[in-house]
Amino acid sequence: MAKRVSIIHGAVCLAVGITSVTPAFAGGLERGGYNIDQLFDTSRFTMDTAATFVAPQRKLKNVVDTSPASGGNLNGRPNSADDSKSYWVPRIGFKAGLTDDIDCLADYSQPWGAHTKPGTNWAGANENVETKVRSNNYALTCSYKFDVGQGQLRLIGGGFYQELSGFKEREVAPTAVGRLDLEGDGWGWRAGVAYEIPEYALRASLVYNSAVKLNDITGTLDLSQVAALGRPVVGVYGRQDMPDSLEFKFQSGIAPDWLALGSVKWTDWSQFTTIPFYCRTATPGLCAAGGQATSLDLGYRDGWTVSGGIGHKFNDQWSGAVTVTWDRGTSQGFGSQTDTWTLGAGLQRAINENVDWRIAGAIGVLTSGSSSQRTIDGAALGNGVSYDFGNDIVAAVSTSLKVKF
Repeated sequence: MAKRVSIIHGAVCLAVGITSVTPAFAGGLERGGYNIDQLFDTSRFTMDTAATFVAPQRKLKNVVDTSPASGGNLNGRPNSADDSKSYWVPRIGFKAGLTDDIDCLADYSQPWGAHTKPGTNWAGANENVETKVRSNNYALTCSYKFDVGQGQLRLIGGGFYQELSGFKEREVAPTAVGRLDLEGDGWGWRAGVAYEIPEYALRASLVYNSAVKLNDITGTLDLSQVAALGRPVVGVYGRQDMPDSLEFKFQSGIAPDWLALGSVKWTDWSQFTTIPFYCRTATPGLCAAGGQATSLDLGYRDGWTVSGGIGHKFNDQWSGAVTVTWDRGTSQGFGSQTDTWTLGAGLQRAINENVDWRIAGAIGVLTSGSSSQRTIDGAALGNGVSYDFGNDIVAAVSTSLKVKF
């Protein structure tokens, strides 16, 4: 039976590598998301480093400036634009088995992010010229396992510290671009449970990640190109929670050399409707001290991600896996985040007993839709532009290296 476990183990590791690609396509502001699979590695000590490159190809068409009086009529500009930019998602983790029953994982990741840059030469420049969000997440997660029935029950807990920063630029007057710069930080925690039967390579886990309260988001609203307002640069502040999430994962050996796996994840993106920001000091023509200066309008709904796949070990050196993932789009008629379908595949090579190398690729379809003015949770969103988009392609490649001893 020990031989059967070792045969399946290669497929288990490879499946983890493949599924790390697909979350990069999830809705909302998700990039790498949260991943603690390394905590379950059976080696006493491991270091795992990974990098994923993602290339979405979202193109907007039939763009109409629906509020020409507010910032100048932009309908004479092109009515199409490339809305997406490629990006990297890095991750590094260190896992240690402190005792036979206690494991701890320290990791760095970038769970959240966004980057769109249609530029100024399109009819929707009063809605977006460029938007970019970055994040850093530093986490420590530990588990305690003990025998229950045929397998082991594992209790999981930990905490993480996050840094968020970003900016948005849009045309606020004819040929004048305004820029909102923001940054904030906060703490979160996670708790979960897992049940494992190593004899069958079976593991089921349920993990909750708390919201991260960004109670003191600070930044500036740069209107130095707007002569009518006296070219101000205004200090602003606000607050917003990064979303909590709940994820169930399951995997099991189904035959010698074969593994099945699946997951379901919910993310609370519906709290991201509109995020107001307020002036720190009075600014003539814009706002009083404490008055609203601007807002980030997102109009999201909750995200759901469902994934399933098969892993297979070909020989002592090579394993392979494929996954299929569906992600429910977070947009509700405002924005371009519709449903995504993704096919992932990859290979793992055991270079020696201490080093594994993985490469994975994925290709997906960003489904079609349209965006226009909507009222969501009482907030009127998208009154500046409307547009359509077709079925677009997203592709990614990921590579990782694991050292274990």
